[in-house]
Amino acid sequence: MDEFQRAYAQLCKEGGSDPQEMVLQRLQEVPGRSCLDFSAQSLTLETCGVLGKLLQDETVVTKIMLSDCMLSEEGAKLLLHGLCSNTVVKSLDLKVTLLLAPLGCLWDLTLYDSPHSLALEWNSLGVWEESFSLFCEGLGANCSLQQLDLRNNQINHQGAEELALGLKCNSSLQELDLRWNNIGLLGGRALLDCLHSNRTLQKLELVGNNVPSDILKAVEQALEHNWDRQSFLAEKCHRTHILSQEVLCLKEEKAKQFLDLMGTIDKQLSCGGCTRNSACPSAPPHAWNLSALTAGCRLQLTEAALVLSEQKVHDLGELLSTAKQERASFADSLFKELRQHKQEAADREAKLLCDLSAANEKKLLLQNQVDELKSRCKGQQEQLFQVKQDLTHTVTELKLQSVQAKERLEMEKKRFKQGLEDAESLRLKEVDYMMHNMEVSEHSMRERIQKLETIRIGLEEELSQVKAATLTERGQAEEELMKARSQARLEEQRRLDYLEEKLKLMMQSRDEAQSYCLQQKQVVAKAHAEGSQLSLQIEELKRRVGDLQQELSSKEQEKAAEVNKVRVELQEQIGHLEAERAAQDGLREKIAAVERQLKVLSSNHRETVLDKEGEISTLLEKLRIREMEISRMREEEAQRASFLQNAVMAYMQGSPFGAHSPRK
Repeated sequence: MDEFQRAYAQLCKEGGSDPQEMVLQRLQEVPGRSCLDFSAQSLTLETCGVLGKLLQDETVVTKIMLSDCMLSEEGAKLLLHGLCSNTVVKSLDLKVTLLLAPLGCLWDLTLYDSPHSLALEWNSLGVWEESFSLFCEGLGANCSLQQLDLRNNQINHQGAEELALGLKCNSSLQELDLRWNNIGLLGGRALLDCLHSNRTLQKLELVGNNVPSDILKAVEQALEHNWDRQSFLAEKCHRTHILSQEVLCLKEEKAKQFLDLMGTIDKQLSCGGCTRNSACPSAPPHAWNLSALTAGCRLQLTEAALVLSEQKVHDLGELLSTAKQERASFADSLFKELRQHKQEAADREAKLLCDLSAANEKKLLLQNQVDELKSRCKGQQEQLFQVKQDLTHTVTELKLQSVQAKERLEMEKKRFKQGLEDAESLRLKEVDYMMHNMEVSEHSMRERIQKLETIRIGLEEELSQVKAATLTERGQAEEELMKARSQARLEEQRRLDYLEEKLKLMMQSRDEAQSYCLQQKQVVAKAHAEGSQLSLQIEELKRRVGDLQQELSSKEQEKAAEVNKVRVELQEQIGHLEAERAAQDGLREKIAAVERQLKVLSSNHRETVLDKEGEISTLLEKLRIREMEISRMREEEAQRASFLQNAVMAYMQGSPFGAHSPRK
């Protein structure tokens, strides 16, 4: 890290700019580590350019954290352009970093083909549709990214469709986090469709996206299938690796055995040549003994070769039996799985989306199983072909050895004909014995070849039966798929028609609500006018009460309680009127909020109209309740005012100074 700090300072001086103290401090805080942490720091354009140049050839740093940096477009381009040629950095954190520079930087991110983990949380990438579509295209061509964080990026259903197109071509991404966006129903369907062709994605987070529960369950099932497939592939690779190692070990052992065998043969031949050269030509019995020894050695070699071939045939027979057992178990499991799939398809006819996904998965599983059966049959045919080749090689080698033995025996007969007349009978017996052994071995080998051919024919018949069964089941599955697709299309068309009619009704109800809001505004204005008149009347009543207090000072003590009650009632009425005014202001704000929500609902998709229908009904119910409360309060206020007026008039008429009191 000290070298990185020196290189940073040197490049800043060469560029004619001062190095940032914050960057130097961060580089000093993490000496000798493989992580660059510039979180919540403001990086200048010159610093971004210098860091991009340094990171081109950096081989120590494996993690870069740039969260909350708010880079400009040019600075982000310079930094990411430098990272494009770096193959060491495996983790990149750009949380709340590309808010100001989304246009040209997302394409650079797709060119950056080395990180395994990329965090782009809180960057509002879904707002920039063109740049986000480019990012999705680049994601489809990326071959190294395994973890991608796109939380809180305002991605709508169109962005989700673009992302699904990119995921169809991607073959490396394993974890994708899309929480707290606005994907909705259409985006969830697009992501579910892309999982039929993407077999590497194992984790997909969709919380807070208004995605229906049935789609979430289907996505979970598809991810579980992907996980099972990846685990099966990993196990298959591990087994193939182990088998390849075992095959190499067997080849090495066979090569060693062959070399040892050839060495022993060479030694025996050299020993035989030395004895033959040292022996005198006038000693035919010794030469005969040497020839007998060589013939015995050759017989031992042929017997060893026969034993090896028999062992090979036995091993291959065991392999064939195990393969046959595996095939039978696999066929049983396949039939069981097919029956289970049929039962599940019969149970899930009510859910069309789940039926489609299950049918596609069944089709893919059947194709994979048929391919595996074909590959196994090919492997067994290759094994049979190898067995035949080994048998033919052994037969030809034995024939060649017998021919060579005959030729050498004839040569020895011609050479030692004069001195070996007595030993001809023995030679003939030995040759007959060898020929008998050869015939017996050839007969046994032919019987084994016939047995292997019968086994092969039985396996081919079983394979043809399995293929026919799979073809019939595939045809049934395709027919079920066609029926399910036709039903899904009809139901989708019906649903679209129903939604269009419902949208028209909602538009009409919105117009009615707007007209009702205008009427409510007029009613509120009238209520304000009546309230002002009531306030004037209250002021006049207050003046009259003051006059009455001055004129009727003698009776003030008797009527003080009544006047206080009247005042309290008036204050309560005033408080109620003020509360009504506040409620009316709140209603105005709510009406304005409802109008804004209606505008937003009209611009959003049909799905959001369905979600906002309940809110509009609740608001209309609140308005109706408020109107009933306002009418009830008006009636109560009118009754109270009439009661108060009657009480005051009765009081005025009952007083001795009633004739002097002014009239209303």
